[in-house]
Amino acid sequence: MVKRKTCVFISGKGTNLKNLISQSRDSSFPIIISLVISNNKKADGLKFAKKYKIPNICISTNNRLYENEILLNLKKYNITFICLAGYMKIISNKLIKKYQKKIINIHPSLLPKFKGLNTFAKMIKNKEKKAGCTVHYVNEKLDGGNNIIQKIFFTKSDDNELKLKTKTQKLEYRAFPEAIIKIFRYF
Repeated sequence: MVKRKTCVFISGKGTNLKNLISQSRDSSFPIIISLVISNNKKADGLKFAKKYKIPNICISTNNRLYENEILLNLKKYNITFICLAGYMKIISNKLIKKYQKKIINIHPSLLPKFKGLNTFAKMIKNKEKKAGCTVHYVNEKLDGGNNIIQKIFFTKSDDNELKLKTKTQKLEYRAFPEAIIKIFRYF
C-alpha cells in the first residue's frame, strides 16, 4: 500500500493529531503524517510532531502572504492530502482549489447544525437531544462541504460544555480515522 503524504493543520492541543499519528503508524492505514502546520506557535500539538520527529512549521496568519508559505511547504514535502484538526482559521479558496476533495475537517457538531465556533454553547442553548461530530470535505463555505462520516450520542440534562466536549472528542478519535479509511478504500 502506498501511503498518502498528509499534512495536519492544528491550532491547539493536538489530541486529534496525536490520534492520527498513532493510527498512521499502522501499516494498513492509508496516510502517513509528513508535515504539521500550525498558526499558533504555542500550540501544544506541536509537541506531538516534535516527539515523533514529524516536520512542523508555525506560519503566522497575520502576514498577507501566509498562504503562499503554506503552499510552498506543502509542495516541499510532497503533500497530497490535508486534515484540519482544530485549525482555527478559514482555508482560502486558493488552497481549496489546489487541493480539491483532498482537504477534510473534523467539526464538533452534527453538521449542518452549529457551524463555526461555540458549538457546545449553541447545543445547550437549543436544548439539543443529539450531539456528535462530523468529518467533512472542505469547500468554499464554512463547514459546508459534503459529510464523510458522523458519530452521534444522546445528550443528558446535566451536560455542560465541558461534558459535551469530552464526549465529542471521544467520538472524534474514532470518526477521523474511519473517514480517512473510507476515503481511500477504493483507491
